Amino acid sequence: MDPALELQSDPQELLPRRRPTQERSRRKFDALLTASRELLVDVGFESFTCEEVAARADVPIGTLYQFFANKYVIVCELNRQDLVGVQHEIAQFNGEVPSLDWLRFLNSFVDHMAGLWTSDPSRREVWLAMQSTPSTRATGAIHEKAFAEQVSRMLAPLTPDTSRERRTMMAEVLVHVVYSMLNFSVQDNQSHADAVAELKRLMVAYLLVAEKESRTT
Repeated sequence: MDPALELQSDPQELLPRRRPTQERSRRKFDALLTASRELLVDVGFESFTCEEVAARADVPIGTLYQFFANKYVIVCELNRQDLVGVQHEIAQFNGEVPSLDWLRFLNSFVDHMAGLWTSDPSRREVWLAMQSTPSTRATGAIHEKAFAEQVSRMLAPLTPDTSRERRTMMAEVLVHVVYSMLNFSVQDNQSHADAVAELKRLMVAYLLVAEKESRTT
């Protein structure tokens, strides 16, 4: 049985066996990830195989296994890649967003994320694949937690008197809701624009209540 399918009392993060340091290896690594995204969109995760990834990337299967133990590790690396990209983009706010700018930032951020999910169908396929096993779900939770830590710091001006622990929980809720709703927004027969509008309403209401509670505590 694939180790990623085994039930574990304390699932560990699924990581590549190694990350490339030389340019030639980086090109192969990136080619494998690009081919993996394309394959996910074409056939879905159930029919996704390492052999087909290697063939599409024109990389020997042995080279793929030097980097990735199995397809579960590949999809976890794609998920990490997606989240790191978003983290870099919101880092321009220097870790905090002034409370008066939060609604403007929220609107722009949600629109940006929604655009990524509509322009890049692999994001939904990666998110769905991450729900496939206990280990991939645990790894996804680790990735979301790292993202939430960044969001928690940005929440500080909006909720100045809220405890750090409470703010961390709020950030984790926001990150989870955003990704769940983005997945919902691109389902078949679903109005993407309407779903994104509802997501904004949820987040605005949540943050306004959090701000009020913080300032009246």
